[in-house]
Amino acid sequence: MSKYPGTHANVPKFMTTGPVLPVMVIPSLDQALPLADALIAGGITVLEITLRTDCALDAIKLIAKERPDAIVGAGTVLTPHDAEKAAKAGAKFLVSPGLTKELAKQDSLPLLPGVQTASEVMQALEWNFTHLKFFPAVPAGGIPMLKGIGGPLPQVKFCPTGGIDAKNAADFLALDNVLCVGGSWVAPAKAMQDGNWAEITRLTAEAVAAFSKA
Repeated sequence: MSKYPGTHANVPKFMTTGPVLPVMVIPSLDQALPLADALIAGGITVLEITLRTDCALDAIKLIAKERPDAIVGAGTVLTPHDAEKAAKAGAKFLVSPGLTKELAKQDSLPLLPGVQTASEVMQALEWNFTHLKFFPAVPAGGIPMLKGIGGPLPQVKFCPTGGIDAKNAADFLALDNVLCVGGSWVAPAKAMQDGNWAEITRLTAEAVAAFSKA
């Protein structure tokens, strides 16, 4: 095995399943299944649950067990230990805001690591990663930055995340080096707090219909 496993075959697969990778911050375990159901009903089956809350791993475990047709991943993965815990919980992929040498060497699950600059993209390529998260997308330069990177590094494909919403998602998705976008607008915190799952399904269905590439 390579010292740096890098990208796996099913990283491109989950990046091309749909136009939007929802960034899910689940504060309470009782919201996990209703939120997953609302997103699935709207047409999104790849779900990123960030490891930012105490119940995140339990939420991954619950959704992976009860909704086997969903592809559940763990976000905000910072260390190999995070990766191991996510894999044990039933996650199928990992998303990180950045990339370190130790995280690059983890081989628990496919990893989508975050980058901001051309140098970081080149380092990721040295470690066998060709599919990357561009984060935070809008503050890091947005569409002009991705266009600039795409010139000398056309082999790299991105999932921009950070500042993406219904107003700018289509512009990002129109880029040749963007396969999907990550965002939380399809699952707003207020709708989750109010238990307004129908609203989340509506937002999800609108995003899938509006942004799916031909």
